[in-house]
Amino acid sequence: MKRLPASYAPGKFRTRKVVLMEKNQDELKAHLMATNEEFRSLAEKHAEYHKQLEAIEAKSHMTPQDVEEEHRLKKQKLRLKDQMNEILARYRTQRVA
Repeated sequence: MKRLPASYAPGKFRTRKVVLMEKNQDELKAHLMATNEEFRSLAEKHAEYHKQLEAIEAKSHMTPQDVEEEHRLKKQKLRLKDQMNEILARYRTQRVA
């Protein structure tokens, strides 16, 4: 069996790649927040739902209505995130083409 050098760290290179991808993703999101009204509106609603979820989850005891509202908000947040990801994907496709 072939041995790898002691200095070999497979996660080291992967981590740099992931960090670079995240940086590019964050830069693209910032650009769209500044230039795309639809993206900005979706992101603002997503943040609003996130705050509402935090308030519900911070309660020491959740009522059945709280549980139902938590479930509804999570679904709404996910739909918004999907829509935001569609915009990100469209923008990336346009930039590559």
